[in-house]
Amino acid sequence: MVDIKHDAHALLKRFFGYDTFHPMQFQVIEHVIHGKDAVVLMPTGGGKSICYQIPALLKPGCAIVVSPLLALMKDQVDSLVANGVPAAAINSQQTESQNREIIDNVYLGHIKLLYISPERLLADMDLWARDLKINLIAIDEAHCISHWGHDFRPEYSQLSLVRKRFPGVPVMALTATADRLTRDDIKIQLNIPDAKTFIQSFDRPNISLSVISGISGREKLRRIVGFIENHNGQSGIIYCLSRKSTETLATNLQALGINAQAFHAAIPTAQKLAIQQAFINDDIPVICATIAFGMGIDKSNVRWIIHYNMPKNIESYYQEIGRAGRDGMKADALMFYSFADVKTLMNFANDSGQAIINIEKLNRMQQYAEASVCRRRVLLSYFNERYDHDCGNCDVCNNPPDRVEGTKLCQMALSALMRTNQNIGFKTLIDILRGSRKSDIVANGYDKIKTYGVGRDLKASQWNAYLLQMLQLGLIFIAYEEDSHLKITELGKEVLYGKRNIMLSKFYYETTALSKKPKQEQAIFNEEEEDLALFEKLKATRKAIATARKVPPYVVFTDKVLHMMAVAKPTTKAQFGTLYGVAEAKTELYWMQFTSVIKEYLSNKK
Repeated sequence: MVDIKHDAHALLKRFFGYDTFHPMQFQVIEHVIHGKDAVVLMPTGGGKSICYQIPALLKPGCAIVVSPLLALMKDQVDSLVANGVPAAAINSQQTESQNREIIDNVYLGHIKLLYISPERLLADMDLWARDLKINLIAIDEAHCISHWGHDFRPEYSQLSLVRKRFPGVPVMALTATADRLTRDDIKIQLNIPDAKTFIQSFDRPNISLSVISGISGREKLRRIVGFIENHNGQSGIIYCLSRKSTETLATNLQALGINAQAFHAAIPTAQKLAIQQAFINDDIPVICATIAFGMGIDKSNVRWIIHYNMPKNIESYYQEIGRAGRDGMKADALMFYSFADVKTLMNFANDSGQAIINIEKLNRMQQYAEASVCRRRVLLSYFNERYDHDCGNCDVCNNPPDRVEGTKLCQMALSALMRTNQNIGFKTLIDILRGSRKSDIVANGYDKIKTYGVGRDLKASQWNAYLLQMLQLGLIFIAYEEDSHLKITELGKEVLYGKRNIMLSKFYYETTALSKKPKQEQAIFNEEEEDLALFEKLKATRKAIATARKVPPYVVFTDKVLHMMAVAKPTTKAQFGTLYGVAEAKTELYWMQFTSVIKEYLSNKK
């Protein structure tokens, strides 16, 4: 009798160099080896590929891997071939004679894993179903098949035919990002209703999470430069909403001496591949990119991710930050957020053809950005994963807001939900708690339930804030497929029945920082006091330059800029170039003289 576990471990060691499987990998492998369908959710870096690569090697025949991106296919195939695994890809960048040669090798049994686009699979499906020994069909980025998914692709929609054409072949759908609704829809769309769902934890505890709100322009650039300098020599990606933004930001960083490169879909293919390879080889440390960059690139030492703008949904955000720290070592994720981002993304959502669901997803992303509870709890609750403690590795945990005992408030809301059979949404729940006499409340008999009016001492805005926290903490979730009704989770039931207490962030009426335009001078340097002795030395330097150039001192720099220098104490070109009032031309002319004075002054003070 074949020892699947022994053989699987032997292949893992032989071809991949690993002694043990990641959590859940072997369970998936054993499941599909027995001919059963599976939906596999593992975070980026969690080892999804092994789940279909090992079964492909264990069983006679060839596995077909459906992939949406050429870059992803190339990276996977190159890695497999380098490890001695017979793998190949059929794609449009190869000639038909090259593709034909690969297919011939599949027929001859020389290929164990064949990567292919959904369009090509559908075009050749009847032929392959008849003549090829296919042992597994793996559909990567499977969220693309669902209208509920964050990256729906029409070309995936016909993949339900796979089950019909290959009736005895196990189908494995894999993704790193799918909420509850998308997971269920993947099974429906692929016609694999009995597939077992394997969900590895979405938690990436090594990635710190931070959000900076309400800044723009030069101040944002200054923050980015400071962040990059704090990660000196480390690889990172800055995601931008538009192609123009990637180019502008890369140009600005280059002018400040930072080795950065723009990457977006309009760049010629050969140039994109060169940029991608230079990033993989650590020759370019910083990439300013649209979401076109990063998918399928197996670079384990990306140490940080910056979102120049808020992403359109939590799935995209999670997928993109997951490209950092894949080696398990410390990594950082920083997101900038402004109402301007929301406005732009709202326009995108309205024009998407799926406005309702995309606006809902955008709202959840905005709630994450504005969260006053542990950000990791918000992320994991979105994916319906229980996480009942603060992470200690996000900006909210590191600078916690005022907390209040919230168990009784939560029990009021949860009890009202339970007594309405969990068939209401946010607005109706608030109306019930506040004792509203609106016609729909009375018509449905909600004014007769025990919890009617128990929260009338709180304003609607307060209840909205606290209910949002309950959602973010994972006590409730939104069933979008049921008219966005609220449902109670297992954690929520524990709170309702008094088995667990909950702390909530205190509600304040003050206007949020986002609604105020920050004063540039105040926003720039608030960590240190101005050093007056250094200011005098900077004035002397300015005077010497002005005399040599035969111009008034203020033409070199105004007193205001010198005061800024005396506070910020820039010691690099990048720091100097992002100072308020320092333009690109003056950066090139003067950065060395002024930073030399500052470095000497700081050295003498030690």
